[in-house]
Amino acid sequence: MKENDITGALIDIFIKVHSRLGPGLLESIYEEVVCYELKKRNLSFKRQEGIEVFYDDNKMDIGFRADIIVEDKVIVEIKSVEALAPVHHKQLLTYLKLTDKKVGLLVNFNVNLVKDGIVRIVNNY
Repeated sequence: MKENDITGALIDIFIKVHSRLGPGLLESIYEEVVCYELKKRNLSFKRQEGIEVFYDDNKMDIGFRADIIVEDKVIVEIKSVEALAPVHHKQLLTYLKLTDKKVGLLVNFNVNLVKDGIVRIVNNY
């Protein structure tokens, strides 16, 4: 499955989840339900996957975690905040660079229309 196909499926899932649950819940709830929907669609994923950071060829023991990595190609960062901040975009881009992935989706479920809360971030794509 290609990145664009995966992001299309994810956007469908985000819309479905948001229409059923609405805004204002904890990020962990949205993450759980998104993963449930991924399972139903037989998409492979890793949840709360640790991201390695190397500095001067030394692995740092740092607790960076990606919310969800789908099909080992797309990173999903889930938020439930008043508004996405520039740091959220930078965080996802850094995760993409550290993992050498090309595409990530940043989704804020705390909006009236979830389509307004989805940002696609690319890393040299």
